[in-house]
Amino acid sequence: MTKSLLTSGDNKKFSYYTLEELFREFNTTINGLSNSQVMEIRNIHGENNIIKDKTNTYIYCFKRAFVNPFTGILFVLALVSLIVDIIISSEPNPTTAIIITTMIILSGVIRLYQEVRAKNASDKLEKSVHSTVTVKREDILVQIPSKDIVLGDIVVLKAGDRIPADLRLISTNDLFVSQAAITGESSILEKKYKKFTYHQDIAITQYENLAFTGSSVISGRGEGIVIAAGYQTLYGGVAFKSDNIDDHFYTGANSIAKVMIRFMLILAPIVFIITALTKENWLQAFIFSLSVAVGLTPEMLPMVITTCLAKGGISMSKKKTIIKNINAMQGFGSIDILCMDKTGTITNEEILLEYYLDILGNEDLKTLDYAYLNSLFQSGISNPIDRAILKCKDMTGKESHFQQLRTDYYKVDEIPFDYERKSISTLIEDKNGKKTLIIKGEVEQVVSRCSSVLYKDKIIPITDDGVGSVWHIVNEMLEDGMKVIAVAIKEVDTKDGVDKSDESNLTLIGYIGFFDAPKKTAKQSIKALKELNIKTKIITGDNRKVAISVCKRVGINTESIALGKQLNDISNEELLVLVEGSDVFAEVTPGQKSRIVTALKDKGHIVGFLGDGMNDLPALCASDVGISVDTAVDEAKDISDVVLLEKDLNVLAEGIIEGRKTFTNMIKYIKITASSNFGNIFAIVCASAFLPFLPMASIQLLLLNLLYDVLCIILPWDNVDMEECKFPREWSGRNLGRFMKFFGSISSFFDIITFIFLYFVLCPKMTGGLLFHQIDNEILKLQYIALFQTGWFLESMWTQVLIIHMLRTKKTSFVESKASSPVIIVTIMGICIFTVITFIPLSKILGMTILPMWYFIFLFIIVILYMLSTTIGKRYFIKKYGELL
Repeated sequence: MTKSLLTSGDNKKFSYYTLEELFREFNTTINGLSNSQVMEIRNIHGENNIIKDKTNTYIYCFKRAFVNPFTGILFVLALVSLIVDIIISSEPNPTTAIIITTMIILSGVIRLYQEVRAKNASDKLEKSVHSTVTVKREDILVQIPSKDIVLGDIVVLKAGDRIPADLRLISTNDLFVSQAAITGESSILEKKYKKFTYHQDIAITQYENLAFTGSSVISGRGEGIVIAAGYQTLYGGVAFKSDNIDDHFYTGANSIAKVMIRFMLILAPIVFIITALTKENWLQAFIFSLSVAVGLTPEMLPMVITTCLAKGGISMSKKKTIIKNINAMQGFGSIDILCMDKTGTITNEEILLEYYLDILGNEDLKTLDYAYLNSLFQSGISNPIDRAILKCKDMTGKESHFQQLRTDYYKVDEIPFDYERKSISTLIEDKNGKKTLIIKGEVEQVVSRCSSVLYKDKIIPITDDGVGSVWHIVNEMLEDGMKVIAVAIKEVDTKDGVDKSDESNLTLIGYIGFFDAPKKTAKQSIKALKELNIKTKIITGDNRKVAISVCKRVGINTESIALGKQLNDISNEELLVLVEGSDVFAEVTPGQKSRIVTALKDKGHIVGFLGDGMNDLPALCASDVGISVDTAVDEAKDISDVVLLEKDLNVLAEGIIEGRKTFTNMIKYIKITASSNFGNIFAIVCASAFLPFLPMASIQLLLLNLLYDVLCIILPWDNVDMEECKFPREWSGRNLGRFMKFFGSISSFFDIITFIFLYFVLCPKMTGGLLFHQIDNEILKLQYIALFQTGWFLESMWTQVLIIHMLRTKKTSFVESKASSPVIIVTIMGICIFTVITFIPLSKILGMTILPMWYFIFLFIIVILYMLSTTIGKRYFIKKYGELL
């Protein structure tokens, strides 16, 4: 077997092969490959990784950790420092370059650690949602992960399976597949195994004896030889879901980065010019402005974001919610509209068969018998209706009756369910050779194909009045919230098979009614989502009256309801208006579900879609956040961003709260750090214009920035006020500048007060009562500078650390809202360590000195006043802008 066989363009030729030629080409038999062949083929061609996530590798984790705009800026600054401070300097001093390099390494290593943790957690969680496939090897059927199949494997297919590779079919039995996930078309195709003889130029997806990766078996059974796997399949390497989440996430992250870099590009040159003009030392001014640029660079931002997302993903897994893509965490927390079907979400997964009636509403066992035979012999995906009907075999006193039915009839053919006909047909034959076509499905669709009714064993032609009588009986059940299907029959003795053209001139025999009870927790769950300001929209294929009845019971607004047939007659512009005003969409097709979701996104909403079936695939692909459940079909789980381990809206609501907590802690770091850094740097701009020396040495500024950023690593473990989780949040830098300027200005005000105190009070008192310009002694001048810089280093550090507590909540800090224990412990330790630094020998290397104890009284007062002012400013800010973080 050569690699030339693997190109998808060559796959067509296998459709023209006889089975003998096919087995010979792939060196296999009807019994499948041997284990030794499997190993040999896998060594040559690798695993069947259909959609390989290139971002989920250790190499990519390393790249994400060390290659980003912020570390790029630091790297450039480190190179500049290397040149200026070491290569061309007469007195080489590598301290600045070492600190910047330490920041790069520290940020990168911590982020790499979190990236690897996130990858390992993701890999572990993925195992709980991976798909398996049945293959025949050495004449034994075995279940293996789909990634382990190889070329020449014989894959066994049944209803509900996802096709794991490109196959040439070698046997089929009423095999119908959906290619919706790969072609976008909702039509269902019948596949046959016979050699292809049709030579007209048609699309390869229309070849009857080829089945392709990503398509799904709707009904029937079959076997096929793997003719292409992994990236060599027709759709290999193409993700069926667009990167909506990644695009949205990185767009938001980049907008935040742009705001912060813009401030850096404006303030750093200003500091350079002012410092150079006032100090008349261009090299010193350049080095200092370099430190300012570093101070404004949020080099820990990627690491903090990754830590928040990874921690959030692990926390959500404990809440029975698996995040397959950690970048989806932000989108999950930002959802403001949740679209879903009603079955299994607001109603129970299983429905109960309540009534089996003739056309006038009388109990009729014959109607149930035909419905039972239809469900018994259909080979499609298991569904609640068929499961409910098949349970009637256990009805008290009827066990032998249904046992006799199973022996008296056998299946001849079937036409599977699709969303155009909304019905399923089976052709059965009794022991006497009598063939009967049984069709069951949506009442309107079935009745429209009937020309007569059966009543008391008499066939009566349908009149217009008769159709009205049909709906009179059905409407009574629909208005009670029951799911109703119609059952019809037709004798087709001369046929060995059926097609859609046979579904006409039918005889209506009756109806089956099911009770689709709302879950006990449904009303509470809908209320919980409303409290999170998430609007729920029901998109169902069920009848309008059933949808209205169920939605009313659980508290969903039904004043404006849209029907599938309406959507066919309106433009995209009209749809934008309709989707905004309607909360219930009934009688819709899978394609219409996708159109509704897309329209909601076009209106600016972040849309989540909860689905678990083949009919949900288009909408899952179209949504911002695709949500599925552990019991969903494999294809739905594969393309979803989030998988719930329980199909319960309470689980979903808890997951959304956890997502919003993660989002809030990311925003805390970004806004608090940005405003604090801006305040310090703006104060430096002001001080540099008037002071005869630098307000803080470059190395001190770098050290302050490094130590503060290390402390911020703890923020992902902070508590979040429940009020912060009540609303969806926007992930962007749109309001960041406003926050930075407002709270940064408060910080600058107290920095300037500290400057005045240090320059005119503390420093003169410690240097003989003279101001700096009055001092002639160089040693006293250096002491003056060291006292000033140490004093501001401590004030800047204390205020930066404590402001975390003040701005982390809308409430009164320490009283109405407390930080988590880890945050409190780390910030207290940080203040102590920073303060101790000024008392140890290291302080002299850093250009600092020991301050008198009475300075700490001033420092304590200034910090208290700063915290009080920030609290007052916080309330004003919230009142004016309606938000804090």
